Amino acid sequence: MRISIIQSCYIPWKGFFDLIGRTDLYVILDGAQYAKRHWHNRNRIMTPNGAIWLTIPVVTKSKFEQPIEDVSIAEPWAEKHWRSIELAYRRSPYFEQEAPLLKSLYEQADSLSLLTDVNELFLRALMQRLEIKTEVKRDRDLNARGTRGERLLDICMTASASYYLSGPSARDYLDEKPFEAAGISVEWMNYGPYAAYPQRGPSFDHAVSILDLLFAVGPDAAHYWGPAADTALSEKAIK
Repeated sequence: MRISIIQSCYIPWKGFFDLIGRTDLYVILDGAQYAKRHWHNRNRIMTPNGAIWLTIPVVTKSKFEQPIEDVSIAEPWAEKHWRSIELAYRRSPYFEQEAPLLKSLYEQADSLSLLTDVNELFLRALMQRLEIKTEVKRDRDLNARGTRGERLLDICMTASASYYLSGPSARDYLDEKPFEAAGISVEWMNYGPYAAYPQRGPSFDHAVSILDLLFAVGPDAAHYWGPAADTALSEKAIK
């Protein structure tokens, strides 16, 4: 069984879904500390003039060490974000097809008070839209203990994982030896290379929300990320 363990992000980029789509279980690591200027509460969408940030306002004053799962939303935001998305993508080829689901998600998100719940709402809906079958659990459901690497190992062991697929940034701190001793193989994710697709911005940018890809190519989205993209690229190389 292959597992991925990542902190939740707001409307993540395609690489996020690529990683979790390659595993059997994705554990939302929201017991980890919230970090300002991270992807937890913000992401980028593309406009004809370039990428812009959409940021969910959260309460952080005097809460320097709060875990992501405790971060509360400071003020109404969902309607404003949807208006920005609509303005940016209303002329995209698949806006009319994709908009109803996404608009309903923003309407649901408007009533949620915790960031982690908003992120999970979008995550599960987008996984279903992308036909990703990976099981999703929260780290608290597995009673994860320890700090950083210890916590990751504890989750892997509790879930009876044989393989742990990690993002490349964890190379800076993750010690693989305890995993090896526990019979768990650590694998490192390589993002891409991803194929470009028709994008409305002045120059192509991969590092934007998955929403950008959905509005641009709709039902063909799977060919631009993950295993389906690997197959498409391989077939192209053979030809």
